[in-house]
Amino acid sequence: MNLKGKTAIVTGGAVRVGRALTLALAEAGCDVFIHYGRSAAPAQQTQQDAMDYGVEAHIHSANLADVDAAMGILPTAVAQFGRVDILINSAAIFPETDSFENSGPGLWQTLFAVNLRAPFLLSQAFAAQIPADGRGKIINILDARVRQPAPDHFVYRLTKGGLWQMTETMAHALAPRITVSGVALGAILPPPGQGQAYLDDLAQSRVPLRRAGNADIVAENVLHLLRQDFLTGVVIPIDGGEFL
Repeated sequence: MNLKGKTAIVTGGAVRVGRALTLALAEAGCDVFIHYGRSAAPAQQTQQDAMDYGVEAHIHSANLADVDAAMGILPTAVAQFGRVDILINSAAIFPETDSFENSGPGLWQTLFAVNLRAPFLLSQAFAAQIPADGRGKIINILDARVRQPAPDHFVYRLTKGGLWQMTETMAHALAPRITVSGVALGAILPPPGQGQAYLDDLAQSRVPLRRAGNADIVAENVLHLLRQDFLTGVVIPIDGGEFL
């Protein structure tokens, strides 16, 4: 796929990895529809930075835990651009308090709604607006840690594991018109409240390549997947070998 002139939705596209994906797409010539939850000021800045590449950019706030709000994203983007060629499901919730002992119905409901149900609803709506003779691409942002079972972030792991399986299942369901792939992230950015030194120390002890990644590496791999016409159901682990 030649990305110039295409239109892409990026959920969580205003901050962190989502912002890097938005700007990489804009630099490649994509018009971008930037979804955000509560990060209004970063969304406006990301919108301006994307427009500096000469593309059209719109921002849209929606609570992905709300079904109606999530289902309103695609119609709004189509109303703005006329069509959407690319969907990147990047938004996710990663609560530090998530454990087997602490998880309850509320946490389950919120995490599954945002991390799994919303990507499904968006993908379903995205597929419905692709013409019968058209082509589209979906990229899901996954987590490499789910390859190795562990008790931390208990419910989060279940949602990301489900999204991984959904990536492969949708690749079958939506072929040949739409390809569905993903990238599974490892040590890419420090968690909120931590600095780069925290991530570098973690990488030295756990990552075979002895260094952390960064959001630009994620963006490079996402663009690679988007430009391929004979890849689907592929998940690229971007983890420096941490979860081999």
